[in-house]
Amino acid sequence: MPELSAEPTPREAGAPVPARPDGSRPVAPAPDGSAPLLSLTWTDHVTGCQGHLVVDRLVRGVSSGGLRMRAGCTLDEVTGLARGMTMKEALHYAPDGKYIPLGGAKGGIDCDPRDPRAYGVLVRYLRAMRPYIETIWTTGEDLGLTQDTVDRAMAEAGLVSSVQAVYRLLDDESAARRRLADAFAVEVDGIGLDELAGGCGVAESVLVALDRARVPYAGTRVSLQGLGTMGGATARFLSRAGLRIVAVADVKGTIANPSGLDVEALLSARDAYGTVDRAALGPGDRELPGDAWLSADAEVLVPAAVSYTIDTANQSLVRARWIVEAANMPVRREAEELLARRGVTVLPDVVVNSATNAWWWWTLFGDITADADDAFAHTRRSMRELVGRVLARAEADGTTPRAAAHAIVAERLPVIVERFGWYG
Repeated sequence: MPELSAEPTPREAGAPVPARPDGSRPVAPAPDGSAPLLSLTWTDHVTGCQGHLVVDRLVRGVSSGGLRMRAGCTLDEVTGLARGMTMKEALHYAPDGKYIPLGGAKGGIDCDPRDPRAYGVLVRYLRAMRPYIETIWTTGEDLGLTQDTVDRAMAEAGLVSSVQAVYRLLDDESAARRRLADAFAVEVDGIGLDELAGGCGVAESVLVALDRARVPYAGTRVSLQGLGTMGGATARFLSRAGLRIVAVADVKGTIANPSGLDVEALLSARDAYGTVDRAALGPGDRELPGDAWLSADAEVLVPAAVSYTIDTANQSLVRARWIVEAANMPVRREAEELLARRGVTVLPDVVVNSATNAWWWWTLFGDITADADDAFAHTRRSMRELVGRVLARAEADGTTPRAAAHAIVAERLPVIVERFGWYG
């Protein structure tokens, strides 16, 4: 077992990771300096598409992390996401909670989810990963996949559930599974509770940042990339809190209105991939190029779509005061350093979008019921405490929120492993 360190290394505090000879950059070290526990690549014998699984670590013999599907998905990408999951789990560690953090993991398939062959690739990937899904890896929807699609493919692959590996840790499996199924059946104004939980967490992250800076909600402008699962729910919560959504980007381009977009109209007009039907645009809405969301005249940017969106080349376009990472790894590390020098604060993904994962476990383990009000109240309390702690630590240490989150994780991981062990 790798030795755990309680102190973050300089590289974990935000220093750039040295480039490889070909110019690419390896994934930054894990918060405790350890290498992933398990890393593998699968090749589909039918299409030649490749899929990856990385288990960063185990807690009580189980790990947690979603499965994404996108063209160009790499092993390095999945490794970084798995390490992010280790952090998200540790950040939500509550010694008195019923939900006990798991290890971090991630799956990824290099295939366009719109490809007619994609579903078959997914089913064959899951069949190949069946031994891990049954024993050590709990997973679910991520970029390019909905939970309905994952569940359908799981059944076709002969699996009981995408989270069956955790069942042995439950006090009452039947009651827990019923509670989670009931929660997934809940909708609020046309959007499922599973989507809304993550958006509620992102929105609360924004509101905490505004509160600490004493910036009023009313009139604060927000620009989002992505109106899918995470972006759509985030837009709803922020709009209802009084913030003004002035730009939203999807695959067709950016929709902008300095007076504010009609968020509910856009949500009603989007397809399963978050693409908005332009026939639903209002009279004051304008269609702009796809990257226009980045330079929008807004205080808050919310990248909620794909990884590696903001790099050293385009970070200079950012005019916002805060970038709130609803997507996984949307801001490259070198870009984040440049943004910090310009006074732009990046709230990191491992904090901001962590409620999506936590909601599953809060529900399954019984910290919350299958009720929207209960879920939102618990999410708001937990995220307000977590984001506040990270921002306070960053201020006290004179560092970035990401480095502060790493420092908190580095302190918690030894406690978790001492109490629960890697393998139970």
